Amino acid sequence: MNETGRPQDSPLSNPRADRVRKVAQLAGRPARLKRSEFLAEGPQAVREALTLHQKRIAAGEPGVVYEVYASEACLDRHPDLESLAEGTDAFLATDEVLAAMADTVTPQGIIAVCGFLDVSLEQALDAGPRLIAVLCQVRDPGNAGTVLRAADAAGADAVILTSSSVDIYNPKAVRSTAGSLFHLPVVLGADVEAVAEACRARGIGILAADGGGDVNLDTLQDENAARRVAGSGVESVYALEAPTAWFFGNEAQGLSEAELGLTDHRVAVPVYGAAESLNLGTAATVCLYASARSQQQA
Repeated sequence: MNETGRPQDSPLSNPRADRVRKVAQLAGRPARLKRSEFLAEGPQAVREALTLHQKRIAAGEPGVVYEVYASEACLDRHPDLESLAEGTDAFLATDEVLAAMADTVTPQGIIAVCGFLDVSLEQALDAGPRLIAVLCQVRDPGNAGTVLRAADAAGADAVILTSSSVDIYNPKAVRSTAGSLFHLPVVLGADVEAVAEACRARGIGILAADGGGDVNLDTLQDENAARRVAGSGVESVYALEAPTAWFFGNEAQGLSEAELGLTDHRVAVPVYGAAESLNLGTAATVCLYASARSQQQA
């Protein structure tokens, strides 16, 4: 940083420099795994990364942002990013350099190199979560990021990705989370049977989002609402306000029979129009908000 608090006066200008190539390599999975680092691109994602970074530093914990590269124009538009980047290795860079670093065709003027954030299954579950999204063999990075963002918005306590799911540090997945990746614990590469066993051991119910499910989500919500009004005399198939892990399946095949067999109930989101079904992100949002609403009201 220079005397004005802005990064060094001479922006990085050579898009073929070793530093630039090293950052650009993080768009690929091999470099990410080798270095345990990933890219956050754009003001929103970088702002959330830096906010978490400063919180951890203030708490005496290791930070999560290692380097920040930004254009002068971006810092002029988002002056808060300069103060948030205090204490990190921050560099001015030209648009050409940022374009060479970024995964996107039209970068948004700022990139951060961040350390991996994922936690173990035990860490996530021992924190006493009440709402969890479990992604089973979800392969599309945009879908995974969208579900993580929806889980964050619904107040979920953790997101778990089972083995064979997409790498959440994929640049497209990170962008799709819109910064939510830095808000809640994420577990990667979990064994689905181990997830179910660990949830049950902690009293966490398991629901499957399944288009062919025999339990209708609307009916389930109505039963829960009636029970809250009338008291314990009204029966419900499942108490939505209870700690719950929602299982969401692969985009094309949905949940496998083995995965469905690990759940307590198969819950269908009703479709009232002519659409064949809902996409993964929309279905996950509806299910998570159904639980979140019941938990908030309880």
